[in-house]
Amino acid sequence: MTLLRCFWKELVFSVVLAIIRLCVMFVGPVLIQSFVDFTSGKRSSEYEGYYLVLILLVAKFIEVVSTHHFNFQSQKIGTLIRSTLIPALYEKGLKLSFSARQDHGIGTIVNYMAVDTQQLSDMMLQLHAVWMMPLQVAIGLFLLYNCLGVSVITAFLGLLGVFVLAVINTRRNNRFQYNVMKNRDSRMKAVNETLNYMRVIKFQAWEEHFDQRITGFRQTEFGWLSKLMFSLCGNMVVMWSAPLLISTLTFGTAILLGAQLDAATVFTTTTVFKILQEPIRTFPQSMISLSQALISLDRLDTFMLSRELLDDSIEREEGCGGQTAVEIIDGTFSWDDDNTQQNLKNINFEIKKGNVSAIVGTVGSGKSSLLASILGELRKISGKVRVCGSVAYVAQTSWIQNGTIEENILFGLPMDRQRYDEVIRVCCLEKDLEMMDYGDQTEIGERGINLSGGQKQRIQLARAVYQDCDVYLLDDVFSAVDAHTGSEIFKECVRGTLKGKTTLLVTHQVDFLHNVDQILVMRDGTIIQSGKYDDLVDSGLDFKALVVAHETSMELVEQSVVMPAENLNRPTKSPGVTSIHKGTSAESNSLEQVESSKKSSKLIKEEERETGKVSLHIYKLYCTEAFGWWGITLVLVLSLLWQGSLMASDYWLAYETSEESGMFNPSLFISIYAIITAVSVILLVTRYYLFTLLGLKTAQIFFTQILRSILHAPMSFFDTTPSGRILSRASSDQTNIDVLLPLFMGVVIAMYITVLSILIVTSQNSWPTVFLIFPLILLNIWYRGYYLASSRELTRLDSITKAPVIHHFSESIAGVMTIRAFRQQRNFCRENRKRVNANLRMDFHNYSCNVWLGVRLELLGSFVFCISALFMIMLPSSVIKPENVGLSLSYGLSLNAVLFWTVYMSCFIENKMVSVERIKQFTDIPSEPAWNIKDHVPPSNWPGQGNVNIKDLQVRYRPNTPLVLKGITLSINGGEKVGVVGRTGSGKSTLIQVFFRLVEPSVGKIIIDGIDISILGLHDLRSRFGIIPQEPVLFEGTVRSNIDPIGQYTDEEIWKSLERCQLKDVVAAKPEKLDSLVVENGENWSVGQRQLVCLGRVILKRSRLLFMDEATASVDSQTDGVIQKIIREEFAACTIISIAHRIPTVMDCDRVLVVDAGRAKEFDKPSNLLQRQSLFGALVKEYANRSTEL
Repeated sequence: MTLLRCFWKELVFSVVLAIIRLCVMFVGPVLIQSFVDFTSGKRSSEYEGYYLVLILLVAKFIEVVSTHHFNFQSQKIGTLIRSTLIPALYEKGLKLSFSARQDHGIGTIVNYMAVDTQQLSDMMLQLHAVWMMPLQVAIGLFLLYNCLGVSVITAFLGLLGVFVLAVINTRRNNRFQYNVMKNRDSRMKAVNETLNYMRVIKFQAWEEHFDQRITGFRQTEFGWLSKLMFSLCGNMVVMWSAPLLISTLTFGTAILLGAQLDAATVFTTTTVFKILQEPIRTFPQSMISLSQALISLDRLDTFMLSRELLDDSIEREEGCGGQTAVEIIDGTFSWDDDNTQQNLKNINFEIKKGNVSAIVGTVGSGKSSLLASILGELRKISGKVRVCGSVAYVAQTSWIQNGTIEENILFGLPMDRQRYDEVIRVCCLEKDLEMMDYGDQTEIGERGINLSGGQKQRIQLARAVYQDCDVYLLDDVFSAVDAHTGSEIFKECVRGTLKGKTTLLVTHQVDFLHNVDQILVMRDGTIIQSGKYDDLVDSGLDFKALVVAHETSMELVEQSVVMPAENLNRPTKSPGVTSIHKGTSAESNSLEQVESSKKSSKLIKEEERETGKVSLHIYKLYCTEAFGWWGITLVLVLSLLWQGSLMASDYWLAYETSEESGMFNPSLFISIYAIITAVSVILLVTRYYLFTLLGLKTAQIFFTQILRSILHAPMSFFDTTPSGRILSRASSDQTNIDVLLPLFMGVVIAMYITVLSILIVTSQNSWPTVFLIFPLILLNIWYRGYYLASSRELTRLDSITKAPVIHHFSESIAGVMTIRAFRQQRNFCRENRKRVNANLRMDFHNYSCNVWLGVRLELLGSFVFCISALFMIMLPSSVIKPENVGLSLSYGLSLNAVLFWTVYMSCFIENKMVSVERIKQFTDIPSEPAWNIKDHVPPSNWPGQGNVNIKDLQVRYRPNTPLVLKGITLSINGGEKVGVVGRTGSGKSTLIQVFFRLVEPSVGKIIIDGIDISILGLHDLRSRFGIIPQEPVLFEGTVRSNIDPIGQYTDEEIWKSLERCQLKDVVAAKPEKLDSLVVENGENWSVGQRQLVCLGRVILKRSRLLFMDEATASVDSQTDGVIQKIIREEFAACTIISIAHRIPTVMDCDRVLVVDAGRAKEFDKPSNLLQRQSLFGALVKEYANRSTEL
């Protein structure tokens, strides 16, 4: 209704155009009678013929102009609808409550925006067909009645039958369509998840499992798709054969009733049927389109009505007096909209202005939820929340936009150099920016893919500090940074720049707690203690336990720090080492450098855009992919035969109604006509089904190809290709190949053949037309080329400008908490409108092009047709027979429309062929080495000892980028525990990636238990190692499918591993036990719990070689202690290589490896390293002094 209220004026205008078009459409058939009479000598004046031609010309002219204006208007309304809906959906997306966001999921929300709004705008073209059809049919029947009298009843019944069939079919198609869309949604969700967590999937060698999962969704989708396509096929058959069938029946009735059939009558009748074919053919289509639009409207409605966050749940006051900055009184909060479970209960606290408070507690105790409740992200069930001044928030899982580092920090504010440099300094980003070639102009990939965890955290922090708010909520900012950086940030930032601001800090670092004004201790969603450090320690309880756990780990460190004081100066980096590392990344050091000679700071490559014609090669690929040349040849032959049968029927009519046939034999006439009709229908059916089969098979082949290609692609491909680009191929391009190409390719072939038949018939009867046909064809070809050049580029630009809209959309929904906390909704909506406009602009030009082409081609066609009519009048009647005039006119009247549609549809197909081209681009990605190599299968118990030898290992990310690891040589004995330490970005994580061959070494090799890992298949290699990655990743599904995706363990084993990793009680407490739900990204589990699940996976896998990358970064000291203990017990005999920021975790390792700027600087027992002056000693010293320094 709202849409109607917005756009009624435009709608009325298009209705007027439609009516004008209706009036002139039937002028042609009415004139046939007069033309036939004129040539057979019944004429009122010499010039009557010229008047007839003139009237014909004027009528055609009006028809052409009104038709195309009508199309243009309708599409314009469609564009307007999209331009209002998409920003509205976007704004809604920024207001959704947490559980509403869970219900829809990012994938589906993006679909609402990409698919559903498109369907609404497509419907505008079809809308008018619904009320115009009855009108057209009524006029048609009236004309027939004039020719044939009562036998029109048969025609009416025939049309009614076709119509009923169409409606039934359409309803069935809608059911199929709905199921196709539903399954496509779930397939897209699975693809999206796979792309987001590709790194983890590769580490664990799970590609095959995800392949099966996506293929499974695709199979059900494909099942429904086949039903839909064959059903549409049936529709088409009925529509195309209707004119012939109905005219057979009508003529039969007329003969029975003894009506007189002459040339004029017969051809007026067939022409009217041809004209009626159009509304009847489009009607079901418009019904489909309408009902799809209604389904979409309904989906959009549900989305627009889903729960929003209530703004009034929090009292926000700007610049209020008084002492309190934040307070909650008797607060009870829930993540759920239906209040089924209370996540936070009886929360009472108040924080004074300018105080620094810390929130501590074990994993899953509700610390992050508490911050979210202050932001108003949870649903308030009862109580009161008051916040004074503006709020800045730094999330635990970092959210970084795709853009430069500077843009991320400014976050929409103008640049203030002095403040900006200060922010960079206190967030310890100076060093990192120096290391990057382009400093703060370095472009960050999607989801911050080319930054280490620590860098992302610090950029987030810098963003918050730059905003200069009154209240700061920092969620575990110290987890991803090393000890030194952590204390530096606490000193310079929290205690420095933010002095005088109110800060709330969630943290696991007990060292900082001496220096905060207030500590809140949480357990199970309630605050159980609050107060100062010393008071809390004295009171015993939970806090005491945390502190004790921390102190035991610190004792290890402190015992070892017996060093002479002069060694305390931090080792300075040697001058030659400063610019080693590009993009210091712990989880994927990959800063794309396309050509380092040219120094381009673009990480994300510009999307490839093929220009010029879609090559014939692509057509050949599409047509011969399924059944080779046989399939397509058969289709062509059948099409030719079918058109031949149509022409045969008309020639038979002309022959029978002519004077020479002498005796008119009704029964012979009608039986031959019926036989021709039957043959025609059989040919039609075979042709359609064959082509649909071909199309479906091709679609499936392409899908398997692109899926295989993407799963086999090396990691570097995903670092440099935004997932939006892959997703748009999997969604819209795949849809084009699934549905549109098979549907329309057949139509185009049929149309070309129809044009041919019209030209043959016309020139055969008025031979001078031949001279016109040649220029006509040339002009058409020229126009087609001229139009296609623009239209194809516009279509490509349309696809390319669509990706940024989708990308920005999904990015914003992922970072919605941050955007809301900083009150940046308006800026983001503005950016969204900017991107939507850029995309719709292409769309607008695209269909303006179509109208341009249409008007010109149709006028040409009409002009040629009128001239050929003129010849018919001027030639003496001895040369041209009246029945042939009828035949020619009945064919010629449709010439202009058919010509235009043929050219237009072939262009449409060419534009859709771009999808084949785009999918083909991604089917030949250079793949990583083979997953399994038959000749080099490692023994089943390998690695049995776990001895590791690294020989002169040198690694660079891509050819012509600098080395990241510069010649590391060392050997590790089986069962040794090795800790790897080093500053952020020294190449620690790269080392692990080389073991898993996510990055292949350029020089050197790694030998494990006597086997050189570079000769093994990747899956054989990766599946034998255990890894706990830096980012704990959970997939959508259940607890069981997350701990054991491939399903190779029993429930008993799974429970055992859950018990080992401290999750048994949590899981057992849930009603569904192992089948408890895990939502997208595992958002219904806390980050610490996700880390424990990852530990559970490794315990199940039981490999002799275990890698840990910051495995305990986001858990508290207590849980950390537990995890370390589990690892010591479970993996006593295994070799463990562990990267750590927490010094206590490496203190009990057998040996420590210190990596600095890509070289192995020290490798020895921790105790030995501490006795001499060493880098490690300095790190330990820093860590130990941290608490005292602050």
